[in-house]
Amino acid sequence: MALKRPFVTAIRTAYAIEALLVEVRDSDGRSGWGEAPTSWRVTGESVEGVSAALSGPLSAAVVGLSSSDPDAASVVVRGAVVRNSSARMALECALFDLAAQSSSIPLFRYLGGHSSDVRTDMTLSAILGDGEIDAVCRTASEFVVSGMNTLKIKVGAGGDDLALVTAVRRAVGEHVRLRLDANQGWSPEQAVRTISSLEDAGVDIELVEQPVRADDIAGLAYVTGQVATPIMADESVWTKRELREVIRNRAADKVNVKIAKAGGLREAIDMVHLAHEHEMEVIVGCMAESHVGIAAATALASASDAEYGGTAHDLDGGLLVAHSPVLGGVAYDGEWVRLSLNPGTGITGLATE
Repeated sequence: MALKRPFVTAIRTAYAIEALLVEVRDSDGRSGWGEAPTSWRVTGESVEGVSAALSGPLSAAVVGLSSSDPDAASVVVRGAVVRNSSARMALECALFDLAAQSSSIPLFRYLGGHSSDVRTDMTLSAILGDGEIDAVCRTASEFVVSGMNTLKIKVGAGGDDLALVTAVRRAVGEHVRLRLDANQGWSPEQAVRTISSLEDAGVDIELVEQPVRADDIAGLAYVTGQVATPIMADESVWTKRELREVIRNRAADKVNVKIAKAGGLREAIDMVHLAHEHEMEVIVGCMAESHVGIAAATALASASDAEYGGTAHDLDGGLLVAHSPVLGGVAYDGEWVRLSLNPGTGITGLATE
């Protein structure tokens, strides 16, 4: 799927996303939908690898199971393959979609959510050189005019991050929430230096996401302890196992829970509860995904908001692609992601059909 504009982070520059859409049918003729985002640099998976896992061991593991018991199916899915988190995500989300349909309720209500409207931020690409700052500021202003009240700026790609963030703040005004995402692009010392400079300059930043390498938990804890701005773990946390390590080391104030990292909705739900038990705020995020993956992530965000209170999540993936590959499901309206009120995710088929 082509992107509306190039997407630049500290890890890569993308012009399109590759994902595998998964349809699971039950004996009553219902279809559940899931999506497996793929990227060698992010998830470590390819379309070919995901397809092999799904058509082979994962399919063999779930065919014949009840479509109304996704928790039991999740146990089977986790035992069928090692890693392959995107493949497991796609299958498990499709199974939860079927289960919600069999209960005749939307997926967000099946998960415990109350509201079909969930707020999202909007992501601004990182800069590779100072000559790109003006263009980013123009894009930021356009997003605000379109109804976005929370912007996430990608940093750590080699440009002058201090100049970029200061310029964006000046362009959008004080009422817009700004988040930063370094995607592991800084050293601990560089992160502290940059964040402290922004604090000293009075540039209000809501949070900084994954300032250091994913495996540098000590460095993450160092940054968290040295700055006043809240720090959010992303790439450092895939499942409950890594989340417990971050909690034990007091390495972050917040965590970005993504279904593709967790390997499915069941693990992601458990992570939301674990984080809140330890007073860590949760933002539900997404990879480079289309409206299919976003439908499941937004349902999870609605459930999280219902139990723990709302925030702007990180669900703008569907705004980055040129068009939705499916009919039905989620829609965007300014900063709001609107969930379908139809049973399950509300996805009725491929847009090309």
